[in-house]
Amino acid sequence: MKKLVVLAIAITAMSCQQNKIGYVDSVKIMDEYQEKVDVEAKFQKKAETMGRKRDSISQAFQMELQEFQGKAQSLSQQNAQEQYSELQQRGQRIGQQLQQEEQQLQLTSQEQMDSLVKKVKKEIRAYGKDNGYTYILGGGEGGSVIYGDKTKDVTDAILKILNDKYEN
Repeated sequence: MKKLVVLAIAITAMSCQQNKIGYVDSVKIMDEYQEKVDVEAKFQKKAETMGRKRDSISQAFQMELQEFQGKAQSLSQQNAQEQYSELQQRGQRIGQQLQQEEQQLQLTSQEQMDSLVKKVKKEIRAYGKDNGYTYILGGGEGGSVIYGDKTKDVTDAILKILNDKYEN
């Protein structure tokens, strides 16, 4: 009898310790997090500026090449080859420099996005801890929540905290 009472108390105690579980839509958070939207817009603008610069330099180089081709006939073969070789080398240097600038922009953009993801995860952990959650799962495309009761979705609450903390 005593064993039965102890077992009943243990089962009751275990049932009182339920896990509080919530989930977030990771895609929605990243799509609607204003800082992320602003960072993307900033890098998009820089990429467009870089594209215009590349096009402008390319056009100028093409004009210089056409100009050279026009006057190459009046030069000696050796002199024409030397100038053409010099033009080619300069063209390669310009191309490499532009490529390095584009790669640096992509690297900087990726670093900022990684930083934002860390910030979002930190905020989700803090929210979970402050609100007594045992787990907050990630949902959305590729997430681990296939179905969740809408009352357990904490996406909007976390998104509000993130956007309220963000200062443009």
